[in-house]
Parts: sequence; structure tokens; C-alpha cells
Amino acid sequence: MSRSVSGGPTCPVAELERRFYAFVLDRLLAWGLVGAAGALTWAATRDEVLSLGVGVVMLVLVWLALAMLTGLGGRTPGKSVLGLRVVHHGSGTPIGPGPALLRALVLGVGSLPTFGIGLATLAWTAVEDRARQRRGWHDLVAHSIVVDVRPVDDRVEEVDHTPRHVVNLTAMRLIPATPVEPEAPLRRASPPRSEQSARHVQDSTLVPAHAPATPPRPASPGAVTTSAGRPVPEGGRTVVRPKPGAAQASASSTAPRWRVVFDSGETLVVEGLALVGRRPVPRQGEQVHHLVPLGSSDMSVSKTHAQLGPAPDGVLVVMDRGSTNGSVLRRRGVARRLSPGRPATLVEGDVVSFGDRQMTVQREG
Repeated sequence: MSRSVSGGPTCPVAELERRFYAFVLDRLLAWGLVGAAGALTWAATRDEVLSLGVGVVMLVLVWLALAMLTGLGGRTPGKSVLGLRVVHHGSGTPIGPGPALLRALVLGVGSLPTFGIGLATLAWTAVEDRARQRRGWHDLVAHSIVVDVRPVDDRVEEVDHTPRHVVNLTAMRLIPATPVEPEAPLRRASPPRSEQSARHVQDSTLVPAHAPATPPRPASPGAVTTSAGRPVPEGGRTVVRPKPGAAQASASSTAPRWRVVFDSGETLVVEGLALVGRRPVPRQGEQVHHLVPLGSSDMSVSKTHAQLGPAPDGVLVVMDRGSTNGSVLRRRGVARRLSPGRPATLVEGDVVSFGDRQMTVQREG
């Protein structure tokens, strides 16, 4: 979600929170000037009608001034403080005085004392914008869009891809299971309990350095010592080793399968780490099972936007990889932005937005 401003660099669409703060600053400035003009007139003349008339005239003048500032330069005092700018939706240039007056008129009607219903309605239309560009009715009628023109260093913090020193249990789900190390070297074992006093003198049977917590199983007939004194296989004991991959096969048979469906119609059964982005590229040494390229009409999808994959316990986990426009998780109608580098667990029915693209989570089995 980004726009090029006057042929210059591409700027992201402004966050609704920053737009609200800019609106509050402009309204505080306007009402401050109106109140000051009315108060000074009352102090000088003690005429209520004249003071009210001066306040109304000042209100109209401030409204016209803010509209002209928006139309000619795209900035008001509040937007300048917050690093925002109003530009034409198609060209990225200032919208001009006419559309700016129309835009200010819609905002003025919405600001009438109706217990906040007017402003809430305009905010709701911006949140529910189908193009996900946060354009409310006042933006649609003026063909405008509000963009964030702050420097990149102030807008996006650099994401550290090095391992974190704080152990995060959710993040640990993304780390593959540690392979089982070979058995420890064998050492001399103690004789039966009746001869424990001579445990360091006599050499008997061989057992592993770390004895099992449970009682050993009876040895098979083929593993006992022969009368001829031939060496006993495996140090005189029967070793039961699981077949390679048996534990993984058992876990995979019970773990659910996760399928993700993108708004382009493409589906994917997630069987390992998957990278999503405009042209996703794994890091050096990173084991990736799926690369999912997503086209973006407005370049709001980063090159390597996010990653997702099944955790060892079977849940599906997604993590934003420091994308420019971020990722949004919607669950039962409630949306929240994913923090870069912090994994989030997904459930069936979740919808994740990567810029202007969407992904829906489905569970199978």
C-alpha cells in the first residue's frame, strides 16, 4: 500500500492512528484561534452578538485556510507535525483548491455535534476500504489519499535478524527439533547389589554412562554370555533402538495438515518453512520447503515479506520478516498488526494480509 508522490520516491499509505492525531492537532488549532478571537472581541466591546459574529467569521477563515493548505501543498499544521501529506490518488500531486474545499466540507459536516457519529462514520469507511488504502468518503469524493512522507529511517526500524537472547516459547516453535546425539561412551558397571562395596574394583558387565530411568527389559536368548566365554554382544545387554524416523512418522501421522489459500486462487499445503513475498529469497543456510511469489499491483508486498511453517507440536506459525508495509492478522473480524520478528500462531479461519494480498488458513485432518 504505497503511492509515488510527484514522481518522487514511493511513500506508504498513512496509518489511521497518525491521521487521527493530525486531525486533532488541526482542530485544536482552529478552535483555539476561534476562541481567542471571540474572547478578545468580548473583552473589548462586551457585545455578545459581535463576539459571536467574530467567532463565526474566524471559524470560516480558518476552515478556508486549512482547505487551501491541503489543496495547494497537501499539508496542514497537524499533518506537517505527523509527517503526512494529502495527494491525488492517481498522480501523487496536490489535489487543488476545488477538491480540497469539497473534502473539507465533508469533514466539516462530519464534525458537527452529533455525539461523534459523523466522524466515526468517516473513520469506519476508511477502515473498511476494499482497496486497503484507508480512503474514507472525504477522500473518495476528492480523489485523494493520505501518505506518510517521513524519512525511511524514521518510519521503519531496522530489523535485527540475529538470534534473540530472550527465549520466546512461540519463536522456539520455528526452530527444527535438535537431532538425537549418539549414545554416550560405555563405562564399567557395578556388580549386583550384594557386591556394591567392590563396585570400583571388580569389572563386570558394560552399561551406558547414563543408565535408563526405567528397569531394563529382559535380555533375549541370543544376547546372553556363552559358556565358552565369548564376548557378549552390546556389552552383555539387549539394546532396543527405534527405527530411523519412527518418532517423526508417529508425530506426522497425528499432526494436522495446514492448507493456505491466497486471494489469487493459489493453494499450498504447508509441509515446512515457506517464504512469502514479491520475490522471496532464503537467507544463507536457511532450509526452505516452499517459495511463494506474490504479485502486487501497488508494490506493497516486500521482496521477502513473511514466513510461515508448522511447529513441532503441529500448530501453524507466521512471522513478518521486517516488511515495509507490514502484515495484518484478522481473526473473527478483529485485526492486529504483526510485529516484525515475532511469530504468531494461526488457527483455522485466520486471514493474513501481506500488503495488498491475502491468505486464508484451512486445517485438514
